[in-house]
Amino acid sequence: MKKLLRSALVILFLSAWMAGCVRPNKGPSPFEGLVRETPVEAQPGGLQSGSDFVIIPDSELVYGPALDSFALIKFAEARIPELMDYRETVDEREMTGTEIVEKVSRDYSVNPRLLLALVRNCSGETLNLENPFLTDPAYQGLFRQLSWAANTLNRGYYTRRVNALSQLTLTDGVVVEIPDSLNAGSAALQYFYTLLLGYNDWLLAVGPLGVYTDYFSWFDNPQSKAVEPLIPAALQQPDLRLPYADGEGWYFTAGPHSAWGDGAAWAALDFAPVAPSEDDWGCYDSPDWVRALADGQVVRISDGLVVQDLDGDGFEGSGWTILYMHVAESERVALGTWLSAGDAIGHPSCEGGPATGTHLHIARRYNGEWIPADQDIPFILSGWESAGFGVEYDGSLTKDGLVIEASGFPTDENRVYP
Repeated sequence: MKKLLRSALVILFLSAWMAGCVRPNKGPSPFEGLVRETPVEAQPGGLQSGSDFVIIPDSELVYGPALDSFALIKFAEARIPELMDYRETVDEREMTGTEIVEKVSRDYSVNPRLLLALVRNCSGETLNLENPFLTDPAYQGLFRQLSWAANTLNRGYYTRRVNALSQLTLTDGVVVEIPDSLNAGSAALQYFYTLLLGYNDWLLAVGPLGVYTDYFSWFDNPQSKAVEPLIPAALQQPDLRLPYADGEGWYFTAGPHSAWGDGAAWAALDFAPVAPSEDDWGCYDSPDWVRALADGQVVRISDGLVVQDLDGDGFEGSGWTILYMHVAESERVALGTWLSAGDAIGHPSCEGGPATGTHLHIARRYNGEWIPADQDIPFILSGWESAGFGVEYDGSLTKDGLVIEASGFPTDENRVYP
């Protein structure tokens, strides 16, 4: 399929106050609707019919239960030797193609099978691992390409999950409506291709002869892997405690915001410890301990990251998992450790990603899906219940009638005690 590539992406490096993830300027929620920010060069084509073809079930978009028996390396050895041979330096470490796919899929919680099918679909006659999606030099290499793809899929998926994605504007100006009956996973793929294609090519890509065929040829019918319901209607959060010692009070520095990148559900909250002295500000070595929210096993660690599996099966794609981000490597808990609620995990830091101050970023997943902190299943920590204000990073915690609002400034007003 001929690609009509068009890059209209800008990397925004925005600063935060004090301790917190890099915090964008306040503005309207992106869930109020997706509008292309750059003008379309081609003449607008008006409103056209969309597609109601179900490309994948929702469980094939997320890093979920259906991946429990999927062995990426064995698959690549048998079907994609180019992926095994591919090399790229990521964060000063040389990684193979399979390691990159695994890292991106787990970090963003996006299905590696889907990412590979998209690479195949967008590559043309020969597999293109350097720039299958975007030709912009800023996105050169498999890691940046897949990170963009995973972030884009998440944005489409979670926007659809809150019923805020109903129309799409393609690169040629054509506007299409998404049928109300279409599931979020398929809608996310439709959104993905709107950033790359005009109407005719878009119809092909999201129809039965598009990425569905590429997926089918490598992994069989995606519907055969469906896990339904992915999120049970009566799902409730297990008991969770605040991520620090009972006698401490940390600052609530960020309300509901994206769990990973800027396209995921607003599943994350940020907390910052009290600095040891006035001279300690920004990124500093904290003596305080991040503590486990609940009982569970440490199933993944990497730069600044700890993932805890609460159901004890050792697989982060099923049941409840907790992401702890910006945990310092020094004195960090070992992989495989079984933690009881309140056990020490490590020290808060700036390690592992964009941060302007020492803090902790925590988020929940269930069956691989990021669980928003501002929707039907609020983040409840030691009785403190989260809520959002419709603007990313803004929000509150409420307990026994007391309301504490998030603030990038550490003050008595945003300090939270168990």
